[in-house]
Amino acid sequence: MAVTRTERKPVRSGDDVVRVRQAVRTFAVEAGFGIVDQTKIVTAASELARNTLDYGGGGEVRMELLQEGRRRGVRLTFEDEGPGIPDIGLALTDHYTTGGGLGLGLSGAKRLSNEFHIESTVGVGTRVTIARWK
Repeated sequence: MAVTRTERKPVRSGDDVVRVRQAVRTFAVEAGFGIVDQTKIVTAASELARNTLDYGGGGEVRMELLQEGRRRGVRLTFEDEGPGIPDIGLALTDHYTTGGGLGLGLSGAKRLSNEFHIESTVGVGTRVTIARWK
């Protein structure tokens, strides 16, 4: 698999969440995604960017355009140095939230992605990587 383009963006404010959504849409268009797949990856990115900001205290996202043979994809890695997630299994349960949201951010992002990986260490931070393929 080859990474044909990479871009990093900060996630430190609500405006950054909007900029991440716009940049991810650009990557999805470059990958040749139709409108449904664009919407899925942008929605997942929006949820994860919001979690990075609200629960992780801010961080950054690395966006990558992927090529694997004839397949093209977009991989997003959100990282923060926040409090971490003590129970990832519980955090991935629909409607579980430690804040005031609906508790669908992580589980929703997982459903909207073809690949999903999360690593979190309490007191160190969290890294969530998703990918969507055309």
